[in-house]
Amino acid sequence: MLLQDKVDESTLGSGFIVGADGYILTNAHVVARGTDISVKLSDRREFKARLLGLDPIADVALLKIDASGLPVIKIGDPARIEVGEWVLAIGAPFGFSNSVTAGIVSAKGRTLPGADYMPFLQTDVPINPGNSGGPLFNMRGEVIGINSRIYSNSGGYQGLSFAIPIDVAMRIKNQLQEKGSVTRGRIGVAVQEVSQALAESFGLPKPVGALVSYVEPHGAADRSGLQPGDVILRVDKREVIQSADALIYIADRMPGQRVAVQIWRNRTTMDLDMSIDAFEARTPVPAKSQEPAAPLGMVVRPLLPQERLILQVDNGLLVERVNLAASRSGVKAGDVILALNGQAITGIESLQEKLLFANGTAALLIQRGSARLFVAIELPKRSAEDAAVNGETP
Repeated sequence: MLLQDKVDESTLGSGFIVGADGYILTNAHVVARGTDISVKLSDRREFKARLLGLDPIADVALLKIDASGLPVIKIGDPARIEVGEWVLAIGAPFGFSNSVTAGIVSAKGRTLPGADYMPFLQTDVPINPGNSGGPLFNMRGEVIGINSRIYSNSGGYQGLSFAIPIDVAMRIKNQLQEKGSVTRGRIGVAVQEVSQALAESFGLPKPVGALVSYVEPHGAADRSGLQPGDVILRVDKREVIQSADALIYIADRMPGQRVAVQIWRNRTTMDLDMSIDAFEARTPVPAKSQEPAAPLGMVVRPLLPQERLILQVDNGLLVERVNLAASRSGVKAGDVILALNGQAITGIESLQEKLLFANGTAALLIQRGSARLFVAIELPKRSAEDAAVNGETP
């Protein structure tokens, strides 16, 4: 099916019928203007479409045309699809309607910048402008996704295509059909991936979960006692493998619902009970830290009073210069060091003291601009004699 904005004829996209009485799913970015949407079916019939609602966060929109007895696609289960399985896309690339392309599923549960709440299906199916909003089929003829994005330097297909899982899209469709808008849950955190080095510094058996780098004051997470440095392992018994899993699972809950969250803190698990808040604005997402590769090496100074006021922190050390080793670990000039291994840094002496008791890999909590993130720093290993001087036991 071909979708076109009659006011701006350069706006082309695809869609598919999910209700015999004229309900159609597509991408929100295809019909965001909603001025004069025309739908052309594969049998060449054309209809004017009404935009019932759209969800720009998930990039899903619901249209309605005045028709009945329409053929409806069969909904599949994206969870059953395996990486390597063949899939088909139908759309209107560059306006060539009803074009079929084929490829395989390259990955599942893929997250993209600016789309933290969507576990995309990654494929190598050729997708181009005009394919957006079209269906992605498995080999049983079931729709398992909505073709939504490509990664490209040229604007055309370069082997990376991404589809919204159909189960996620159908939940959004039901809300749009019932009330014209979408409600999702949030707890007010920013999270990042747990690397092998960070897992070792926190004493985690393996690098899984969502590392909390920021907790919004007075939000659901803050009210439950969640802290920066905690690692979210489960949400209502659903295991968190990638950091985005935690946000996705929370987003599936309705505001006011209670959710059990298992976390890792101080080398042991804890259970927290949270009341979900309503999603209103996107939680700031910190930049990704790089893999650590060398010992700590930097020039720091205490923050000036006006700097603490601007940054809204009580204490911290400003990184003025880093050597190559610290730079490779992910530390940058201009970062503000707030804590080491979960302990607040109040000054240069405080940092030196805590480094004396650190061994192996340490986790630095830094502030970079308005975002907070953890960086794993590999420290020189100390001898048993050094440890004894510092009062440590083997």
